[in-house]
Amino acid sequence: MSDTLKESLFEKLCQLQCHFTWNPQKDNIDFSGMKLRLQDSIKLGVKYKAPSYNHLAFVNCQEGDYEEAIQNLKEAEKIWRENHKDEFERRSIITYGNFAWVHYHMGHLTEAQSYLDKLEMICKPLSDGPRCTAMIPEVYGEKGWSLLSSAAKYYEEAKECFAKALEQDSNNIEWNMGYATALLRLENISGIPANQERSQPVQYLRRVLELDPDDTVAMVMLALKLQEFNDSEKANELIEKALRKSPDQPYVLRYAAKFYRIGGDVDIAIGLLQRSLEFTPCSSFLHHQIGICYRGKLFALRKKEDRNHSHRAELITKCKYHFEKAFELRPTFVYAKLDFAGICLENGEADRAEEIYNSLLSLKDLAPDDKQALVLQVGLFELHHKRSERNAIIHFHDGLKIRRGSKQWKLCDSNLRKILRNQIKRNQRNSKAFGVLGMVHQLSGEMDEAVECFKKALEYDPGNEEYLSALSELRPSN
Repeated sequence: MSDTLKESLFEKLCQLQCHFTWNPQKDNIDFSGMKLRLQDSIKLGVKYKAPSYNHLAFVNCQEGDYEEAIQNLKEAEKIWRENHKDEFERRSIITYGNFAWVHYHMGHLTEAQSYLDKLEMICKPLSDGPRCTAMIPEVYGEKGWSLLSSAAKYYEEAKECFAKALEQDSNNIEWNMGYATALLRLENISGIPANQERSQPVQYLRRVLELDPDDTVAMVMLALKLQEFNDSEKANELIEKALRKSPDQPYVLRYAAKFYRIGGDVDIAIGLLQRSLEFTPCSSFLHHQIGICYRGKLFALRKKEDRNHSHRAELITKCKYHFEKAFELRPTFVYAKLDFAGICLENGEADRAEEIYNSLLSLKDLAPDDKQALVLQVGLFELHHKRSERNAIIHFHDGLKIRRGSKQWKLCDSNLRKILRNQIKRNQRNSKAFGVLGMVHQLSGEMDEAVECFKKALEYDPGNEEYLSALSELRPSN
């Protein structure tokens, strides 16, 4: 095939709707972590397995394992053919698009073109013209699942994909479940749940159960939301029903474990997680969750001022074991490393914790959510252990520049304001504190307050170019 024809083929491939053209492929994604999660979901018998195979094919291709990618796509094609006979072609649009891309990367250009030809035949009656893709619910839905599996920054886009799928097929269980999942994750990031009557995740999880009363994963997800709203009777009823119906479904066990941990029944939670670990012994997620449970028991012991030192030492050992196991299994698991460092601090091992923080701070390719969690914890470490307000301010300020509105952002914001107000209280002519507080207000969208702070900063440090520039930006001349 000539270079001109190869360029023409590449241009056509770029117009497809598949994992190779969606936004995450252009981003710095943790492919090793994603691969483990996808493999686990397939092994655990996730309900929507074909999209996981499609996504795994993309990851394997990115890692240069083309033959494995082809096998993944064959598995996806087989599932579509067996489980969706009537809509096989519609379901295969993304699979065939991925096939075309993998063959292109392998240098099999004739095979890549043959998949483009197949797509044109499938999509022609589904779109306005002879195109190789069609924006139908099946495409929007699978794109939504892919975005949910990639990174938190794509959850909003995933929600929009499921919404578009539901516009055309409002009774589809899969799209309703996807939409509910996206809403839940977005709520978890913001930390601001609506009340029960207005909660969209609750509405859509109930809709899933109307369409499929036996969906036990939807049951446990709904139970967790009802637990937030203190509807304990209904929440417990759902958890017990889900465990009766699916006593060995790993995802049910995971969500049920979280439910019991939050409810204070930590030993039950550990038992459920240990049972789930039997299915996937190399799950970094499960080891992390077990570590969180033991940490809860440790903190409960501290609150009771229990002097049983051997019990405390045993809990610290278990916490460290499971957190360390989590990041050994997935070296990019930043939250597990941060939790391990937190237990080191609890155990008086400040040097070990600082070593972990410095190692993570030296990384240049951290995902935004991981970076925000890191600078928050390092800021707290500098504030409470190193007694350095100056360094704490730097880290909290860095956290404010990342994801606005998340739980970590709010904690960076509140800690930073508290430090700065205390500094101003100690010295009302502290121009630097007023200047940084102005930046905090500016990053929070509080422009009037930011202007007042920068004016105060200039009052005590006339001519400061940084404050003059900030004030000029906030109050542009007409």
